[in-house]
Parts: sequence; C-alpha cells; structure tokens
Amino acid sequence: MHRMTKSLASTAAVAVLLAAAPALAADVKLGFLADVTGPIAGFAPGMVQAGNIAVDAINAQGGILGGQTLVSVMADTGCSGDLGGPGADRLVNTEKVTAIFGAYCSGPTIAAANGAAIAGNVVMISPSATAPAVSELADSDLVFRTVVPDSMQGTKGADLLLSKGIDTVAVTYINGDYGKGLADAFKEAYEAKGGTVSSYVAHEDGKSDYRPEIGQLESAGADALVIYGYENAGGGVILDQAMESGFFTTYVGGDGMAGDALVKNHKDIDGMILTKAAPAAGPAFDAYSAIVNAAGLAPDATYASTSFDAVFLLALAIEKAGSAERTGVSAALREVANEPGETILPGEWAKAVELIKAGTDINYQGASGVIEFDDLGDVPGAIEWFEIQGGAQVSQGLIE
Repeated sequence: MHRMTKSLASTAAVAVLLAAAPALAADVKLGFLADVTGPIAGFAPGMVQAGNIAVDAINAQGGILGGQTLVSVMADTGCSGDLGGPGADRLVNTEKVTAIFGAYCSGPTIAAANGAAIAGNVVMISPSATAPAVSELADSDLVFRTVVPDSMQGTKGADLLLSKGIDTVAVTYINGDYGKGLADAFKEAYEAKGGTVSSYVAHEDGKSDYRPEIGQLESAGADALVIYGYENAGGGVILDQAMESGFFTTYVGGDGMAGDALVKNHKDIDGMILTKAAPAAGPAFDAYSAIVNAAGLAPDATYASTSFDAVFLLALAIEKAGSAERTGVSAALREVANEPGETILPGEWAKAVELIKAGTDINYQGASGVIEFDDLGDVPGAIEWFEIQGGAQVSQGLIE
C-alpha cells in the first residue's frame, strides 16, 4: 500500500497518493478515508502524511501483531457526504480493513458511519470532523474523534468576540453538518450572553458569485462578519467579495478558514480573527515533533497532530485486541487511550507492545492533547485563537 513521506502539492501527487498496491496476506489493513480533493484539499494531504508517518514508525519498530506489516488503504471522499458512504463501503466490504482513520469532514464521516462502518463493526477515528452531529450517531461505540467538537469551538468563539466588545455580528455558514453545527453552537452561546446575530445566512460551495448572500449579510448593519466555511471553497470567495464591498470592518473564521493557504490566497486580511483546536505542549508534542520533522512535515500543520494520534491509537487498539479481526477494537481503544496505565508517548511503539504482551495497562498521551474518550467518543481540549498580523497567523493564546 502507498505510504507517503513527503508533502503533497499537486493534483498529480494526490492521484499517486490514492493508488494502492495489493496487500500481502500478512498485512494488517488500516483504511484511510481521506478528503484530499474538494474544499479542504489545501491541508488534507498533510493529514494523510501524518497518518502514514505513524504507520512507518510502527513498521520500523517491528510491525503489528507479532511482526505483520501495517498498511494504509486509501479512499477519497472529496469532503462530500455523497462519497463518504461508497468510500467506506469499499474499505469495509472490499478491502476488509480492520479500522478506519477518517473521514476528515463531518458530512462524509457521518455518511461513512451510517453507510458501512457501523454495520461492518469497524471503528472509525476522525481527526477533524468537528460537527456536533457526529456525537449524536447511534454508533454502537464505533465512532471516535481526536479533535474537539464544534460545540466547544462555537461557544469559545462567542466568548472571545464578546470579550473584545464585538456585540453584533453577521454570520454565514456552509450549508452542511460542519458549517451549520458550528454556526448554531456559536449563535446559541452568543445570543445567550447578550450578543446579537443580525443576519444568519447559509451558503453553498461551488459558486463564483456570493454577492446576493453578502447583500443579505450587509443589510442588517453589523460591522463584523463571521464566516464558518472553507477557505478553499465558498468561504474564501465570500471573504474576498465581502472585502471588495468594503462594508465590514472585522472578519472572523473557524478552523475551516484557518488552513495554511489562507494568507497565501487572500491579501490585506490583517486583523482577521480565527479559532481552532489548540495543539498540545510538553513531552508528547515534543516526541511527535521529532518524528514528523524527520519525515519533512511541520509539526503544527493543520490537524497533523490529531491525525498522527488517530492512526497510532488505532494501531495500539488492534495490538491490544490481539488480532486483525474487528471484534474487540472498540473496547481496546478505550483501554489504550484512557487512564489508568503506563504512559506511552507518540512513536513509542516497541515499548507499548512489550507492555501489552506483559499484560500491563497503557495510557497513550496524545500529540494533540489529552485523549480521554468520553461516552460519546469525544475528547476534552481547548480552543486557541489567532489574528492575522503581517500576513501570518499569529497565536493569541487559549480562549479562557
């Protein structure tokens, strides 16, 4: 199976990424349900790379389940709910993967779970599907996330704007599980604490002209515009066309707008406010950083740490379960992730295997932060905010 160790930068590279060679009989298959085309194509390849770096680290330390090779099997959903189900069906029923890393967007994550993974008893971990609706799945404890859900990002975003004296905003959101979930969480918290949402307008991706939507947003008179969409798609076009109008003085975006391409694709956006899940710090992040730096990936690449954690955790769960069969992976995942247990840092595969063989409990410490799965498969975490300064995203710290 293809394992990537260099950053993707072109459609041709994506095509190579998606090519897969037949697995050997002794291989343990891990499905990568990725979104490397579509609106998050600007940063999804780095997430795949982080996942494959974890795979390489495991194989370099003796492999999985007594020396078998862990391989990644790719399927691209294009960040589309329509493609999430078929992609997962191929991974679950044709490729016979043991577990799935992904999907990345919320829509295909939900579609994949409902369309194939739950019926196939396949554990999924998404590194970036933040919609609250993911927590609401009747998933038989099969769907997990290493990313903080939007119920927190929306609430913290509301707190941040109100703390800065921004008490009236216009909001536009991508019409889907991600955008609406995040926008609804923001709106509920913002209005509950005294803020006014003057206009609340959904938008669809794939258009070249959003001036009608922008007209609706402007008409209610707010000076600040909150965009919960994707920079590489409608959200980015709305940002440019709203700036052309000159009506708004403050712009705010969520994690879908906060990819590395934002400052490359949009000029004169100094002062724009962004929110996204905060990275970890300390020994776990340092261990992860050393591994991915050596493989040519920036440790702070968007959702890279959550991706590494998702793949490493799935492998630990398979090792703990004791076979490549799907039964038992869900229970094993909680055992290797949650307290108590001896600490395992990112990349400490050989140490983890020896402890598992000895019957010793382990507790994986995430590169992305504390990973203690709750009853819904979600993790605790924090939200960080950034301001565009001098053409760069500059961290302003955690939102308290």
